[in-house]
Amino acid sequence: MWLILLCSVTAMGVFAERLIHLHRAAIHVGEFLRGLANLLRRKNFSEAIQECAGTPGPVPRVLHAMILKHGAPRAELRDIGQEAGQLEVPRLERNLALLGTIAYATPLVGLLGTILGLLNAFQQISAHGGYATAAEIAGGVYESLLTSAAALTVAIPAFVAHSYLSARVNDALHDIERASIEILEILCGPDEPQTPV
Repeated sequence: MWLILLCSVTAMGVFAERLIHLHRAAIHVGEFLRGLANLLRRKNFSEAIQECAGTPGPVPRVLHAMILKHGAPRAELRDIGQEAGQLEVPRLERNLALLGTIAYATPLVGLLGTILGLLNAFQQISAHGGYATAAEIAGGVYESLLTSAAALTVAIPAFVAHSYLSARVNDALHDIERASIEILEILCGPDEPQTPV
């Protein structure tokens, strides 16, 4: 039960920390891109860089890296955007693996508690020569059911929290990709379709 309680506290802490982090990093990407696009179309690169530097979140950090090299060729700018985006992934996914591990491992801890509780019940039976009373067996059975219920009570919310946070991270990564493509189009113009040779 102590291990299950530790898993519960850890899962709540990770979920709260990640939720706050993702909430602070969230911006309205469409509005941000419209304002940035206006600055870039007017060739006001210094103000666009300041706008990115002053806005929190992964999207402005990636765009900041791209705008700093606004005179580079398209392929280089694309690479800069991809590298900056890859640097954001660990920040967004930090501690999600721990939450997933808790979600999957806690039922196993509950199963271990169930087995130990049933072993306790069988020890009571054997200690009384095979004629233990229901009250003597009930303690072990209660222990086994309690650990199973406690483990599932922790594992189910942890699994839901992990799925929710993973979806938020995927949305943030999609926003990074979308913003990078749009800024690349503004900085370099539309990509030329390659003519067959």
